[in-house]
Amino acid sequence: MEKAKGIDVSHWQGKIDFEKVKSQGYSFVMINAGYGKYISQKDENFEKNYAAARKAGLNIGTYWYSYALTEADALAEAKTFLEAVKGKMFEYPLAFDIEDASQSELPNAAVNKIIEAFCDYLESNGYYAAVYSYANFFKRKVSDSVKSRYDIWVAHFDVAKPAISNYGMWQYTSKGTVNGVSDRCDCNYAYKDYPAIMKKKCLNLYPSNAIDLDTTGYKKGDKGNGVLALKYLLMLAKKKGMHNINLDKNDIFGAGTQKAMNNILKNHSYSQNGIAGKKFIDLIGNELLK
Repeated sequence: MEKAKGIDVSHWQGKIDFEKVKSQGYSFVMINAGYGKYISQKDENFEKNYAAARKAGLNIGTYWYSYALTEADALAEAKTFLEAVKGKMFEYPLAFDIEDASQSELPNAAVNKIIEAFCDYLESNGYYAAVYSYANFFKRKVSDSVKSRYDIWVAHFDVAKPAISNYGMWQYTSKGTVNGVSDRCDCNYAYKDYPAIMKKKCLNLYPSNAIDLDTTGYKKGDKGNGVLALKYLLMLAKKKGMHNINLDKNDIFGAGTQKAMNNILKNHSYSQNGIAGKKFIDLIGNELLK
């Protein structure tokens, strides 16, 4: 797709005329929902900004500024974030904004665990998670595995392109002059068709039109050689990147096996009914043969 133009805003921009913003070719806005781990820290203009952007017909994403120094902090922030945006649908990602000076002093392993704790909670609740930070922070502090695990929204100003790769969005300036915004604002490019992704995968409160792939087959509680063979397929699927779930031991169809299955079903827009029949096995087999 052609790159889409967007802005990101918070209460610092005051009242925004999103109709004027859209008239200049901007198609999306990332709206700050707040910061920290208390609901009292919700951005005071989030509700107004969301309603006005929705009325103007812009696609909307949102982000949460983090001060988390531990996994527990990150999880608390993620829960507060979802409380702040409860009931609202988003065409663009829900982004974890990790850039605070206090976080740059943490060991890299701690930073990666913080990102995982926050983003995994969003994903477990049916949202599309992204990570926002500066290119230098991504290069110094974030592992390649984490950068490939989640969508990346990178900030890097006054350059021809960011100093990292595999980003979905690029915040290319903090000094944008946009008609409808009284103060300067951040401007962005998006390189993925996020609305299509949310619709296809039924994320960010997009309604599910999913159907059952199989109605009969192996399910939680089953045991035996058939379950063992299914789990070997799921292990190969994990290596292929189709899921990242740890399976149960031996020939038991337990919670881990069910979670891995449902993860694959969800990613292929099927209902997560936890049943592995012939069609599910064919689905994995066809993916592995690609």
